[in-house]
Amino acid sequence: MKRLHIHVSVDDLASSIRFYTTLFAAEPTVEKPDYAKWMLDDPRVNFAITPRRGDAGLDHVGIQVETMDELNEVFGRLRQAGGQVLEQGTTTCCYAKSEKSWIVDPQGLMWEAFLTTGESTVYGDRVDLASHTSGDTCCTQETPQGVCCAPKPELARDAPCCEQGAAA
Repeated sequence: MKRLHIHVSVDDLASSIRFYTTLFAAEPTVEKPDYAKWMLDDPRVNFAITPRRGDAGLDHVGIQVETMDELNEVFGRLRQAGGQVLEQGTTTCCYAKSEKSWIVDPQGLMWEAFLTTGESTVYGDRVDLASHTSGDTCCTQETPQGVCCAPKPELARDAPCCEQGAAA
């Protein structure tokens, strides 16, 4: 069964933890000095917060799955949605080990699809989809296989080559 994932950047982690704990009527499932996560069943959501890494507010959203079959299904839909998919593969992020891919929607919002495979003692890496572009352009024939070009959020609406599916 799939679960919606929402990740929010906050200005004050402690006050945000108190707020969301009250709102959800549940303690965080994971709480670290730089991160908190609630795995809720009603509504079925993986809701996470971290101290601001830019503007406070919505950082990214995603779809968390429970099996490789579900992950392959969602990965297939990412590829069909348009835009370029960054197949990150096995990674450590948010104190968890996961298999994941990313895409940027037409508004510039990052979406991830992932299967959590275990816990981690470290936060891990943060993917930078903007680094997969070259200036104001998208992928070219020379782009190595397995590397994609996701549009920079500020260019998402003005990047027709990404919308058409440049080489990946």
